[in-house]
Amino acid sequence: MRTISPAVARRIALAAQGFGDQRPGTTPTRRHLNRVLDRVRVLQLDSVNVAVRAHYSPLFARLGHYPTDLVDAAAWTHSARKPRLLVEYWAHAACLLPVADWPLLRHRMSDYQRRYEERADSVANTAGHLADDVLAAVKDHGPIGAGALERELGLGAGPRPAGGWWNRSDVKRVCEWLFAAGELTTGTRRGFERHYDLPERVLPADVLAAPEPDRADAVRELLTRSASALGVATEPDLRDYYRLAPEDSKRAVEELVEAGTLEPVRVRGWRDVAYRHADGRAPRRVEGRALLCPFDPLIWERDRTERLFDFHYRIEIYVPEPQRRYGYYVFPFLLDGELVARVDLKADRAAGVLRVRGAFAEAGVDVAQVTVELAAELRAMAEWLGLSGVAVGERGDLAAPLAAVT
Repeated sequence: MRTISPAVARRIALAAQGFGDQRPGTTPTRRHLNRVLDRVRVLQLDSVNVAVRAHYSPLFARLGHYPTDLVDAAAWTHSARKPRLLVEYWAHAACLLPVADWPLLRHRMSDYQRRYEERADSVANTAGHLADDVLAAVKDHGPIGAGALERELGLGAGPRPAGGWWNRSDVKRVCEWLFAAGELTTGTRRGFERHYDLPERVLPADVLAAPEPDRADAVRELLTRSASALGVATEPDLRDYYRLAPEDSKRAVEELVEAGTLEPVRVRGWRDVAYRHADGRAPRRVEGRALLCPFDPLIWERDRTERLFDFHYRIEIYVPEPQRRYGYYVFPFLLDGELVARVDLKADRAAGVLRVRGAFAEAGVDVAQVTVELAAELRAMAEWLGLSGVAVGERGDLAAPLAAVT
């Protein structure tokens, strides 16, 4: 078994995620979007909008200033000239993923359906008849949000219709059950609200008609995608990318090693064996800068982030403010292949500025260089978000030098 250094592992991982490529010199197009999607495979969705929605940020980190309607069109519209590229489902979490990958997750849809049916207190058993009404209403009116569905079913603020024994929250719960089971998907979004539609009106006919892969085959394909996106990773890292079951993942890794898709390697300092994808490359250098949102796939798995970058990172959204160490919504700053700083960001749209509520340098970095590069990237982000500038607060050892150059 080969042994590689942490520095080589880091460069493999960064190249796999697209950070070995230069940003486009012109306004990014659908072709650039596809290239990033070929690398990262999925974009996580999250409701937090303090700085920028999670599914937009990884593309800015890799492409720079790009029009966000590239993502909107790829995910939530369809035309003959620009067919839909992405569909929503549970992958790492709630994610946008390529429409062609939908069949690979049918076994997960079956698992969700079985779990709903096995639990006596689930909506499959407590509000099962409502599902037929929801599906009929979506068929007639979709794409449609849960609130509008409630009104269509007579569950608004007015008198309840005869026979309507369920409550309003049941409608949303049933929608989410049907979404998890693959009987509904997201047709579009309005103000980030999910509008449900039938899969046959969202997905291409050939995707819907594709036979369901055997579970083991589907897991192997998903693990192959994980390995390609991560470059080099332990088995728990690989399974985390699509949140696969340990027993399924371990078997698939063994089979992929036997097939030559994965190569077991030792990374100095790592406790567990790692697996390098056969196509994983280690560039001599990784240059450039990027702000990584908390839901960027490069740093999803926090233990792996620490192993790769010697960077301890936790999201502190749910930590009471007095107990937060770095801030509410902290972006690690990637510079020339290293995580060198972190900034707590808020897009203050009322004031028209990108607020840096805290800025912190990692130990041993060249503060002068980091400050200049970080200031430039913050200005680029502010411009991308349509804000007029950057306003730096007082928290953190990097705040004063950063304020002096922004």
